[in-house]
Amino acid sequence: MAGPLLQGCGMAAALRSRAALRPLGLLVPPSRGVAGPGPGHGEAALEENPFYGKYRHKIQELQRSSPDVFESRMEKRTEAKKQPVGYSKQGEFIRCMEEKAKGLGSKTSKGGFTKDKTLDSILNVEMVKEKSAEEIKQIWNQYFSAKDTVYAVIPAEKFDLIWKRAQKCPSFLYALPRKEGYEFFVGQWSGTELHFTSLINIQTQGETAPSQLVLYHFPDLQKEKGIVLMTAEMDSKFLVVHEAQCLANQVQLFYATDRSETYKLVETFNHRSTEFKYMSVIAELEQSGLGRELRLG
Repeated sequence: MAGPLLQGCGMAAALRSRAALRPLGLLVPPSRGVAGPGPGHGEAALEENPFYGKYRHKIQELQRSSPDVFESRMEKRTEAKKQPVGYSKQGEFIRCMEEKAKGLGSKTSKGGFTKDKTLDSILNVEMVKEKSAEEIKQIWNQYFSAKDTVYAVIPAEKFDLIWKRAQKCPSFLYALPRKEGYEFFVGQWSGTELHFTSLINIQTQGETAPSQLVLYHFPDLQKEKGIVLMTAEMDSKFLVVHEAQCLANQVQLFYATDRSETYKLVETFNHRSTEFKYMSVIAELEQSGLGRELRLG
């Protein structure tokens, strides 16, 4: 059924915007986070972070190839620790991302993510226009169920709410449950793409920090069929599918919620950063039950 309607998946590579990431000045909780380095401590100060091992190779590579850049990053981390959790120069961050995106002339990059990914690269949109929303949903789910990725069919009204809120609050701090505690990821909207990268990645690599997960939302059929299709690309060296799914589910938890207290966390992170409390994110996540299997696995 899916065969004639689905075209080449086009999941080739290109990082649209995360190459332009700047340090956001976000702090990991002291008990599980990245300790601020003192003079001369360099990489050793990062080792207290329980997720350091995952990023050790990239950090050491940066330290060898560009020691000056590495030291500069470490100094910025020290400065960032003086800022409250959730501090972010959003305007500068987004402008830099947009400028970088304009400068990328190719569809691919070393990040392995597709730039300007379109629904037509996956689905024959003209042919599915003759199908009902339920039939399109079945086609989408059938196609991606055989692939090692995250996907969804989002009702139009729910995506409207997410999109409206994303315009006002383009970034958020997500918590991914681990056996060791929680690993924090920053999610940043760029158009209808949502880019995730780990907090330690941003703190150590700064503006060169790559995306580790990108959620692509396609509103092409939203008006006619009442659905928005979503799929993802991820860096399998850092995330597996059920971890990426947990992050994707949190987007709906925080951006599509009817609970004003839950969405207030997103607003606080973006507009009242000095009041933001990371433990509130963890509390909401634990209350929802999302990612429970990651702690038990």
